[in-house]
Amino acid sequence: MALDYYASGAWDEVTLRENRAGFEQIKLRPRMLVDVSQRDLSTQILDQSLPIPILVAPMAFQCLANPEGELATARAAAEVGAIMVLSTMSTKPLEAVALAGKQSQQKQEATSEIKNPSWFQLYVHRDRTLTRRLVERAEAAGFSALCLTVDAPVLGCRERDRRNQFTLPVGMELANLATMTGLEIPKTAGESGLLSYFAQQIDPALTWRDLEWLQSITTLPVLVKGILRGDDALKALDHGAKGIIVSNHGGRQLDSAIASIDALPEVVAAVGNHLPVLIDGGIRRGTDVLKALALGASAVLVGRPVLWGLAVAGVAGVRHVLQLLRDELDIAMALSGCTKVKDIDSSLVKIKD
Repeated sequence: MALDYYASGAWDEVTLRENRAGFEQIKLRPRMLVDVSQRDLSTQILDQSLPIPILVAPMAFQCLANPEGELATARAAAEVGAIMVLSTMSTKPLEAVALAGKQSQQKQEATSEIKNPSWFQLYVHRDRTLTRRLVERAEAAGFSALCLTVDAPVLGCRERDRRNQFTLPVGMELANLATMTGLEIPKTAGESGLLSYFAQQIDPALTWRDLEWLQSITTLPVLVKGILRGDDALKALDHGAKGIIVSNHGGRQLDSAIASIDALPEVVAAVGNHLPVLIDGGIRRGTDVLKALALGASAVLVGRPVLWGLAVAGVAGVRHVLQLLRDELDIAMALSGCTKVKDIDSSLVKIKD
């Protein structure tokens, strides 16, 4: 059940596969005879200096992979200097996750420039008082940004979860919600409990006005996650978003939706230099990070590989995955004639016809 929950996509999993295929269609055009003896992978997003342009994507229920769950991921991300985006649906409380990241950060001189190693991903519930309280808790705990997920007004049909009648095992809970309201993933005969939860609790009437409402109740910058079109990117800009995350939810929402990497150029062209544009979906190698940066992304978010590392070896596993991506990006930059992230531009890539 846990493996299928992590690995699956919606319906026929076409978009899940296309997220990888999209990267594989992009070819690199390296520059030669550039002095790459010194390289700098650092970048800046939302006035934060980051050692690497790699973040951990929000992923629910991480205790399914390891008993320490989100705490382990937060510690490892902070050690490497990668911002972790914590899911609303975490199985460890947001306050504890923020503290774990801060404590690990304080031990790492290399990440001393990061104001806080964590952002918070938000699902807007029908109960706006509950939603407001989540935002207040995230801000009080020291999270430095909010990521509003907009591509899940209802949950995509994940047939593996339906077959397994997905629910959380005994002893595991929605740590950010259970203590506030008693909310839990129901056991639903013949159906995914998560699908039932979304149908009952998540607000399907969310509009751009709600983005303005969210910004009115917090001082944190709000990024919009789940954008795949240039016109939606412009609406996000017009309604005050401070960043955009190009995402199709890892192929888990609308099957046959465009691959994230294929949507990226249109979104970047729409907002220009007005907003940072990040991307998730299908990133498995340092060369994928390079390709995304070349097509205009400010940084990438990595999901499933982090979960596999977490399942194998907890903190050490997540740290190893992130270090692999960092080191691969470093080598890819050197072999492409890039000494810093700003050197990476669209001349480095060719999209196969």
